[in-house]
Amino acid sequence: MPHIALPPDLPGIRGAMAFRPETARPLNALVEVLLTGPNTLTRGERELIATYVSSRNCTHYCHSIHGAIAAAHLGGDEALVKQVKVDFTQANISPKLKALLGIAGKVQQDGKLVTPADVDAARKLGATDLEIHDTVLIAAAFCMYNRYVDGLGTNQPDDEALYRERGRRVARDGYVTVSEEYLATHTDAAHAHA
Repeated sequence: MPHIALPPDLPGIRGAMAFRPETARPLNALVEVLLTGPNTLTRGERELIATYVSSRNCTHYCHSIHGAIAAAHLGGDEALVKQVKVDFTQANISPKLKALLGIAGKVQQDGKLVTPADVDAARKLGATDLEIHDTVLIAAAFCMYNRYVDGLGTNQPDDEALYRERGRRVARDGYVTVSEEYLATHTDAAHAHA
């Protein structure tokens, strides 16, 4: 049960964002740039970073939806997504992505845990400064998104089919486009709660 009056038809971050569209738009713009903008990391790889951090934070909604989006970008490979959540070192991903996930995991705990050796190891495996930067920012941003979702006690359904369908849609259309639909629908109701 959410701690405040969130739209009951919008689970997870969607309900919180609909409650306060003014903050939702910059939050969605950030995730759009980080996860779908031009980058040498694929969209699937970036979604795996977001999924991994969210799973370490035990935020069911976020690791489920971003896992579904990652799978959509990775040809429907849900088994790979699950393996990344459980133990990415055993996943069938590149050594470079494994090094970046190691950095992301340290950021999730405490950014100060990232060492020059971690960064050097990622560089030796081909990671660019932009990829290292974006990995750190994705990890930091998802800690914020996870705490936003959990701190408001949002509804986080268990229905994998819901996440799978929504994941395919976000993978296809992007965060800003998909979110504008529910933000426009719920903006008047959100202002009534203020």
